[in-house]
Parts: sequence; C-alpha cells; structure tokens
Amino acid sequence: MIKIAILGYGTIGSGVVEVLHTNSESIAKRAGDEIEVKYILDLRDFPGDPMEDKVIHDYDVIAEDPEIQVVVEAMGGVEPAYTFVKRALLAGKNVTTSNKALVAKHGAELIAIAKEQSINFLFEASVGGGIPIIRPLNSSLTADEIEEITGILNGTTNYMLSKMTFEGLEFDDVLKDAQSRGYAEADPTADVEGYDACRKIAILTSLVCGQQVDFEDIYTEGITKITADDIKYAKAMGKVIKLLATSKKTEEGYYAMVAPFLLSPQHPLYSVNDVFNAIFVHGNVLGDAMFYGSGAGKLPTASAVVADIVDIAKHLHKNILISWSSRKMDLVAKRKAESRFFVRTTEGQMQAKEVFGEVELIQVPGIDGEIGFLTGIMTEEAFEEKAEKIHVIQRIRVV
Repeated sequence: MIKIAILGYGTIGSGVVEVLHTNSESIAKRAGDEIEVKYILDLRDFPGDPMEDKVIHDYDVIAEDPEIQVVVEAMGGVEPAYTFVKRALLAGKNVTTSNKALVAKHGAELIAIAKEQSINFLFEASVGGGIPIIRPLNSSLTADEIEEITGILNGTTNYMLSKMTFEGLEFDDVLKDAQSRGYAEADPTADVEGYDACRKIAILTSLVCGQQVDFEDIYTEGITKITADDIKYAKAMGKVIKLLATSKKTEEGYYAMVAPFLLSPQHPLYSVNDVFNAIFVHGNVLGDAMFYGSGAGKLPTASAVVADIVDIAKHLHKNILISWSSRKMDLVAKRKAESRFFVRTTEGQMQAKEVFGEVELIQVPGIDGEIGFLTGIMTEEAFEEKAEKIHVIQRIRVV
C-alpha cells in the first residue's frame, strides 16, 4: 500500500480524492499497488465530509511520518507551498503538484533535489490542466528538436474571446459573465493580463531547452484592450483573435511571448473555443502535433495529478530524468521577433502607405473615422519605429 498526503483540500485536493475513489481499482492495477490517502492538510475542518478524519492542521505530522511516500501539493501560490514541497523532497518523499507558480519559479531546484534523493518531483497538471503535455515532452518527443510550442493555455481568456466573437459583446460584459459562471476569479488579473499563460509557457520552454526560463523575462500582453470593434475587423478578415503563449527556437536562441494574435482558419488553434485549451508543437522530425482538452477544472486537473501519483508508484526509489537545469536561459529580445500586424488608425490610407509601405486595407461597415490595415512581415522593432509616425488605435499581431 502506498500512503499519500494531500496539501490543501480545495478544488484540486478534493478532486484528487474523488478521482482516487472513483477509479480506485484501475488506478491500483496501473500503479501496481493500492493508494491510500493518510492525511489531508488544511487550515479548515470539514465536518460531515467522508475524509473528515484524515484532516490535520500540522505539516510536521506529514513531514515526519516515514509511511508517507507521496505528497500532493494542491495549495497554490509560492509560499508556503515551496517550503513544504522542498522539505518533503529533502525527507525522501516524492511530490506531485498542479501549482504553475511554484514550478515556474522553483522547478529547476526542486527537480535537482528529487534527482539527488532518487525520488521524483512531477508536475503534469501545472500546464494545460488535464491535457497531457509535460510527460510527452519529457518522454515521447525526446527524439525531436522542438522548434515551436504555441498554445491557448488559459481557459478563462479563451472563453471570453469566444464569447466576444460569437455574441459581439464588449470585454467588460464577458468578464462579468465569466465571473458569474466561475470561470474567472473575483480578481481576474492573472488571467486577463496573461500572467497565468506566461508562467505556463515559461515551464514548457524550460523543459524544451533544458534551462531555466524566467517568466519575468517573457513579454506578456493580455486581452483587456481587445474590443468589439477589433472582433468586427477580425470577422471581416475571416480570422479570430486568440490569446497565444508561444515559444520558438531561432538561430539566435529561443524567444517567447504571450499576446493576442489573429489566426486564419488554416491555423490548428483557430477552432479551439470556449474554456478549452490546446497546445501546438512542431518538431524538426515529428512535424506538427496538437494536444487538446480541458485546460482546467476540478476533475481534469485532478486526473493529471493522479497520473503523476501512478507514475511515481511505478518508479519508487528511481528518479525519472527531467532535463531542466538551473542555468538561466537568456531569451532572444522581443524586438527581433517577426510577424505581420493588424493596425487601426485615425490616419488616412495614404499616410498608412507612406509609413508602412504596401498595406492591405480592411473595411468594416459601420466603423467610421478610422481605417484598418494589415502590414507586411516585419520585426517588432521596425513596427514600433513606424508606429510612432501615426496615431495607432490598436495593433494586433497576425500569425
């Protein structure tokens, strides 16, 4: 019997208990042993809950119990999660977590400790919820040089942009709707400003390049400035607007970015709507691959956590190699990245051509006093220099 402890009995922690209970027989068969929850650490009590007698309030009980072989971190945030996880690893206990903030900031260090201890620190659920992506990158795609990872990595913003697209609503209206449905927090900043997606692409890029990519170094732009008029222009072009987190390998190194992009129907992420997530991967041998599914939610995320528990059970006292060192990767400067740009301006067509050269004019009936146009491919630096010469209402990158 493998005895585990769960830190935090909120959405994810209770979901892990539910998954373990619902699929107990098949999980035991795949793990090669039964899995039992011995402790649940939480500040609260849960009177009447089936797991009420498992709830404790003192982490020392878990850290000092030699029977605990696996710790499931489901608290969220960096502290005290980092302190608890590090202590568990140093005590020889395996850890799995869904905590993207923890993994993005301390992943390399915790992986190194696990390796020294011949145990495992796994984090499949930290990116993409229930979508398997960490394990494929670490095992299934190791024959490839991964040249691009681009994903819709935040269900809240994807739901909001889908709602704006299909119903023509403004940002503030869809935000209220998302909050009323529980898709967005009371403070939605991490989602709508792109910070959540930024941490996830930092984790994926670190795994691909094998070095530490600091999320603070990634240019990040959210969806708060996207308007119903932008959606009208997108429809006129036969495109959709999606918040993408992208990482690409160039001759100069890796660059990463989080920002709204205009996608054409030929792009594999074009049809990913509602709260769903998807991750597009391009390898130099594999070519294109796509991972699609529920990017968040209680049971999808818990399913990925339990998959890590099973993997740990199958590798007790044997470290699963994860190539992610603490050596910092310096990203290629954003100014060197290239794309087309969609621009809205109060200037005339002649002025736009004078500044940007040949442009493709986009007309939308009912929007007066401005024009929209598509530029040719240029660097971010070149665009910024040109944009200073005219009044730009909006600019969105185009894939």
